Amino acid sequence: MEITWYGHSCFRMMERGVASIVADPFDESIGYEIPPRLRADIVTVSHDSPGHNALDSVKYEAYALTRPGEYEIGGVFITGVATHSHSPDEQVRRNIVFVYDFGTIIACHLGDIDHVPTQPQIELLGPIDVLMVPVGGGGGLNSAQAAEVISLIEPNIVIPMHYQTPASRIDLEPLDKFLKEMGVTEPEVADSLKVTSSNLTEEETRVVVLEYEHA
Repeated sequence: MEITWYGHSCFRMMERGVASIVADPFDESIGYEIPPRLRADIVTVSHDSPGHNALDSVKYEAYALTRPGEYEIGGVFITGVATHSHSPDEQVRRNIVFVYDFGTIIACHLGDIDHVPTQPQIELLGPIDVLMVPVGGGGGLNSAQAAEVISLIEPNIVIPMHYQTPASRIDLEPLDKFLKEMGVTEPEVADSLKVTSSNLTEEETRVVVLEYEHA
């Protein structure tokens, strides 16, 4: 499977022979640029805000998943788990964590979750190979919370998202703060991540930083 990051919380996941997926497309107000030809069979939306729900930014062929539930589409089994929270004024802050089971690889996108999930919620996710996790605060997990969530889920690979970059127009914490929290001094950096079952054998969690600019 190949995972490509386009900035903020937007990723595309592609595996030969099954449906392609884009998670949390954003609109131009966020600051990054969505490629004009970005396509997918499925789009998942963690919650209803411009940084995560810009369906018009993607040419999708089959389904837009915006609610919790279990889905089997194009050879991928997808589970959406609600992780809603309440703000100080008791407004419900909705979020859906999506788990994508491609058969040999299981990926999880935490959306814009703003708290450490409960143990029952963690158990609903099941075993995770690749975890896409917000690390920059600003409505999502901050670096310390992200590190705690990673320790609970215990994925093989972590891809940080939702942090401050030169392209971002949102006030978020920098990536360095999360890397320090994780004790990572020299993270693996790549344009995209190619994952196979054979490279998931490491005993320790790998942190892979993806580039958001693509030719």
